[in-house]
Amino acid sequence: MAHTDARSEQASTAELVSRLSEQVSTLVRDELTLARIEMMEKGKRAGKGAGMLGAAGVIAMYGLGALFVTIGAALSLVMPVWLAALIVTAALLLTAGVTALAGRQEVQRAVPPTPEAALESGREDVDAFMTAARHGRNR
Repeated sequence: MAHTDARSEQASTAELVSRLSEQVSTLVRDELTLARIEMMEKGKRAGKGAGMLGAAGVIAMYGLGALFVTIGAALSLVMPVWLAALIVTAALLLTAGVTALAGRQEVQRAVPPTPEAALESGREDVDAFMTAARHGRNR
């Protein structure tokens, strides 16, 4: 009788280990599914937020245009309308030109797109290695 009890204990232990393995697998799958669903929801929110930011940028551009019209209207109180419009237009084009030149300089500084500092550091490392290797052979 004692021999059958040991077998039933072994079977129940094996059964428990099997159930534990199944439950852990199920738990991991469920956690991964939950994480995937959560990331999809966050992605949707991020997309919606990015769209709203884009819309805000467009509205701000219209607001900026209205501000320039207002500046022109204010200037037209002390000078002819055509001169006020010309002054606002000239100021905008001058600002655009200065910004374009500054942007061009930044692009020229970035080209060619090679990591020069990293390449120089790599060359120094190779030189140090080669020097150490030469000294090691000379000994």
